[in-house]
Amino acid sequence: MLRIAITGNIASGKSQVEKFISELGYPVYDSDKIAHKVLEEITEFYGLDVFTDGKIDRKKLGNLVFSNPDIKKKLEDLTHPKIKAEILNLFNNHKNDEFIFVSVPLLYEAGFDGIFDKVLIITSDKNIQLKRLMSRNNLTENDALKRINAQEAQSEKIKKADYVIENNSSLSELQSKVNKFINYLKQN
Repeated sequence: MLRIAITGNIASGKSQVEKFISELGYPVYDSDKIAHKVLEEITEFYGLDVFTDGKIDRKKLGNLVFSNPDIKKKLEDLTHPKIKAEILNLFNNHKNDEFIFVSVPLLYEAGFDGIFDKVLIITSDKNIQLKRLMSRNNLTENDALKRINAQEAQSEKIKKADYVIENNSSLSELQSKVNKFINYLKQN
């Protein structure tokens, strides 16, 4: 089994790449969904008001985390070990699969790159990311930029990745690039 991380900065197109890979019949998991599950299990956030109707309000939490690096660090220290354990469990459950894909936006920031055999990064121009993020999450430009700038520079991630897919064009072009990537995996 080959363990492949899909990474890239926010609003780069990771979810669409996940969808295309899944449609090809490969197991694909999203670490953000794992993180949401882990967050629901956490009942104490250092006394912070991030709950609405007894549940974690991810928008409140996001606004707090992206404006306060200390709180962000505390949250990551709390959640990253649990997320990593869940990913390792996925690997154990897919030992007989040819490939397993896990989307990990904060792959390098969390130090998860060492548990994968290959890393695919999805990139896009910053202005495209900004427009996608503002539209998708209904954010102001300032709030969207905070989220983009909170991640390691895309150029640094590219240097560490095994394969790069640039996503600045159409969905059909992106799908073609994903197909080429799968062929690359099968040949290497």
